[in-house]
Amino acid sequence: MVSLKNEPEAGTLSRALPRVVDIAQAAGVSTATVDRVLNHRPGVRAATVQRVLKAAADLDYLPESELHPAVAAKPMRLSFLLPAGNNRFLTGLGEMIRRADSLLAPQGVKAQVEFIKSFNPELLARSLFQHGRRADGVAFMALEHPAVREAVDALAERNVPAVTLISDILNCRRAGYVGLDNRAAGRTAGYLIARFLGRRTAKVAMIAGSLSYRAHEDREMGFLHVLKEIAPGIEVVGLREGHDDEGKSYRQTRMLLGLHPDLAGVYNIGGGAEGVARALKETRREREIVFVGHGLTNETRAMLIDGTLDAVITQDPRNTLSACVGIFTNLRAGRPAMQGVETPRGEVIFRENLPQGMLPDE
Repeated sequence: MVSLKNEPEAGTLSRALPRVVDIAQAAGVSTATVDRVLNHRPGVRAATVQRVLKAAADLDYLPESELHPAVAAKPMRLSFLLPAGNNRFLTGLGEMIRRADSLLAPQGVKAQVEFIKSFNPELLARSLFQHGRRADGVAFMALEHPAVREAVDALAERNVPAVTLISDILNCRRAGYVGLDNRAAGRTAGYLIARFLGRRTAKVAMIAGSLSYRAHEDREMGFLHVLKEIAPGIEVVGLREGHDDEGKSYRQTRMLLGLHPDLAGVYNIGGGAEGVARALKETRREREIVFVGHGLTNETRAMLIDGTLDAVITQDPRNTLSACVGIFTNLRAGRPAMQGVETPRGEVIFRENLPQGMLPDE
């Protein structure tokens, strides 16, 4: 505990020593916040801590020898919560974060990653609570659910900012979002399929991970809207949920191919592209059906090269991590969350513009 100067006694004739209330007034906070800061109790934003300590120093409340240890910045502890499963892009993102210690250490950041069971909002909410007790910030791929919104708001009450990754959540106090404009991503997919198919009438299908993800719902809406606008001759014959699982996506694609032998296009909204590709190859339709998906991985790269996959809409995972760290750093310093932060931009990758080199192994 920081040793505090005694409060002056009433009626003292000498110059009054500064009081906790004076520090609170100078820092623009409550006396309870000053007490928490000076006694190293949790629950106060780093920027507020610095403001209180500066006020205490300016008022000569803390001896110089005690001020420096108190002001010394501790590493910022960040937790990243990602869905478990075989979505190769998300798995690769998590592994990249785990290997980024040497890049993050100079920025005063320590990051940990936890993969939690996919499509389980109650488990995600519990994980948010647990990590919020020991982390300075939590980044997570959001599920649309009241329990998740409540968890985010509870973290905000405890001054632990939460940033959504890849898929956003609305009507809660999340600090920021790092990901694509998913409505625009869906429109891009629809535009690509329409251009590949030309002006002929055709049937196309969609396979989503889960519409519990706002990202997947937004992509679906963007896809449907752009086809209605520019390609009224294209009929969307079904939306199936593959839960980002290769096996489920395979079975859903085989079912669609059986129901619609004249199927001309598939838009894979989430993960599990390997299952879609396997179904197309088994039925020898891989060169006939236009296939557009998301997330550049070693697997989707191979599908682009062999012609099974026509286009991939993706974002750079390194930029995703950098944007997250930038948001948390801004919040810690008391700056606006998005100040100077470049959010990830969507890229459309074809066989002809593949970036050089393979992606890191998972």
